[in-house]
Formats: sequence, structure tokens, C-alpha cells
Amino acid sequence: MSVTTVRLQPEVEESLNAMASKLQRSKSWLINQALSEFIERQALEQSRWQETLKAMESVAQGKVVSGDAVHSWLRNWGSANELPPPKAGQ
Repeated sequence: MSVTTVRLQPEVEESLNAMASKLQRSKSWLINQALSEFIERQALEQSRWQETLKAMESVAQGKVVSGDAVHSWLRNWGSANELPPPKAGQ
């Protein structure tokens, strides 16, 4: 495990000390937890952004499902002859 120095604003340091005391954990543990969660959220955000770009490209190429096809499919849910999900171009 490596050591990294971080300069904290006084109010952040106070809050960190209070939280560490309340949770009976070290400041290092709290900082590691916070950074791990932040990094995980950022990775998820990047993944969602890439999915958005891919979807926008599909739309630009005309690969879309009409609203009518989606509504017909949804109205048919749970029926004896349930329709398959609509595909682009239907």
C-alpha cells in the first residue's frame, strides 16, 4: 500500500476527524472508502456516457423503434399472445 499526502481544507479536516471518531475508524480508512466510491461512480458515469454516444449514433443511422410499435407491445404485455419486443425499423 502506498502513502499519498493530501492537503485538506480546515472544515473538511474537522468533519473527517468527527466522522472517524463517530465510526471508530481511521481517517485513512474513511478516505479510502470515499475515494473508492468516487472512482466507482466515475467509471459508471463514463460507461453510461459511452452507452449514450452509442445510442445517439444508432439514432443518427436511423436505427430506431417507432413509438406506435412500443405502445402496441406494451399494451399486449401479459396477454395470451404476447408480442415480442419491437425491433428497429418496425
